[in-house]
Amino acid sequence: MIYKNEKLSKYNWFNLGGAAKIFFKPNSELDLGDFLKKYSEKEKNIYILGAGSNTLFRDSGFDGIIIKLGKDFSYTKLLNDNKIEVGAATLDKKVSDFALQNSISGFEFLSCIPGSVGGAITMNSGCYGEDVSKIFFSLKAMNQNGEVKIFDKNQIKFFYRGSDFDKNLIILSVIFQGGFGNKSEIENKQVKLINQKKETQPSKIRTCGSTFKNPESKKAWKLIKSTNCSNFVIGGASISSKHNNFFLNNGNATSSDIETLIEKVKKEVFLKTGTKLELEIKIVGGK
Repeated sequence: MIYKNEKLSKYNWFNLGGAAKIFFKPNSELDLGDFLKKYSEKEKNIYILGAGSNTLFRDSGFDGIIIKLGKDFSYTKLLNDNKIEVGAATLDKKVSDFALQNSISGFEFLSCIPGSVGGAITMNSGCYGEDVSKIFFSLKAMNQNGEVKIFDKNQIKFFYRGSDFDKNLIILSVIFQGGFGNKSEIENKQVKLINQKKETQPSKIRTCGSTFKNPESKKAWKLIKSTNCSNFVIGGASISSKHNNFFLNNGNATSSDIETLIEKVKKEVFLKTGTKLELEIKIVGGK
């Protein structure tokens, strides 16, 4: 489906942002390929949206095309040798649960990642000492001419909260490989990680997860707390008292409020510690 002037606030966890010039939700690879062949030459400004769990759309919206993969891109399929094929729109938690059901280890940490598989690859999502690079095997992607290519693990370089995968390619599906494990041990580890997350991170509020990446050998939340930024408030935007690296929309924030608060914290932390905080969330749209 193609929508014009679609409100982006419906598609991200902050519930913020203006409208997209064009919003496209393909139902199949063929649908996506046909759309790209028709529109990519006319409109070069294209953004691929996953679960919206780490995206702040600006109040001005997006002057281009937003593509959000439809339900046919959300699936899990068991392959040989502890491999799992998953659609790019599949939620990370669903992949973790599928691995548990099939006694495949190495996916437990995904139960704590609030996003979808496509974003997990580009960001090398991770937590508690694990990340996607450790289970990645290969992926299928489409370029903006509608052509499909396969990339294996030797063709993509992963690093902390990122990868060198071409941002102009649209990930369609991914093959992960884990190890054979004991089902009860996998479940125990998964439950332990989920409980750890519940104890340390806010939930059921308008936030987009970790705002900043952790600098080398440091924790972003500790830097924010130690520099007395915890109580900063801009309009309807504030910082979670439970985890200082989570920024909140208290119900009446604008995207500008969140972004101004981010910049204020970055400046204060740098002035007091000399550490430059880098964003983990993505800010999308024109100022």
